[in-house]
Amino acid sequence: MNHLRYGRATFLLELVMIAVAVAFMFPVYALITLSLKNPAQIAEAPLSPPAPPTLDNFAKAWSSAALGPSLMNSTIITVASLVALIALGSFAAYFLARVQTRLGYGLYILFLLGIVLPFQLGTIPLYQLINNLGLIGSPAGMILFYTGVQLPFTVFLYTGFIRALPREYASAAQIDGASHLTAFTRVVFPLLRPITGTVLILNAVFIWNDFFTPLLYLGGSGFETVPVSIFAFVGQYVSDYGLVFAGLVLGALPIVVIFLVLQRYVIKGFSSGLKG
Repeated sequence: MNHLRYGRATFLLELVMIAVAVAFMFPVYALITLSLKNPAQIAEAPLSPPAPPTLDNFAKAWSSAALGPSLMNSTIITVASLVALIALGSFAAYFLARVQTRLGYGLYILFLLGIVLPFQLGTIPLYQLINNLGLIGSPAGMILFYTGVQLPFTVFLYTGFIRALPREYASAAQIDGASHLTAFTRVVFPLLRPITGTVLILNAVFIWNDFFTPLLYLGGSGFETVPVSIFAFVGQYVSDYGLVFAGLVLGALPIVVIFLVLQRYVIKGFSSGLKG
């Protein structure tokens, strides 16, 4: 058995990896450090460890930026959009993966075009559509927007994963008298847990962090999401960096926690789909 030798090349590779890790972690360190300092500490030594750390910035940022309502708005929009994406995306992908017809192939190509073409090209028509529906300034308009924009990507992920699943699972249920809908909901969908986790985290990060669309559709409505509220907060307290960075930490914390919980599904979902 050949054993790997630890040589100069391996040592240099480790140094490069450490340097890359430090480069990626430095912004996180600066964000957390500045959020735990008072103005005097920031003026004296902005990047030194806080001594002592203070949590006053978080309390002030929470009340001043009205993050409570904004977090609720972002949560409602994100969760409702994810439910719609998972339901519609998985059903559509099951049809596209199992029905080998020209119609199915044409629809799949249409969904792929939805991934390639940036939604910014349709900003004005989409805004007019949402406005004509009377949904400007409403969370329902944002849910409809995100469902439509992210559906092609969701269908693409689900289709690749379903194609890797053996057909015998659903066929056995249909032989026992189950309908296509029952076979999908009872047999196939539970097997889609890895790719569903991938769909959840990737779409959740996009929806939660999106700034331009909520600013355009919800600005001044009272239903602003976290990025829009933090933008207004930063403009108001731009000279108080402790409050600004505390608000950024509070706004990013929920999606970071979700990502840490579901991160293992991202790689598992992609690798399983690529096998097919």
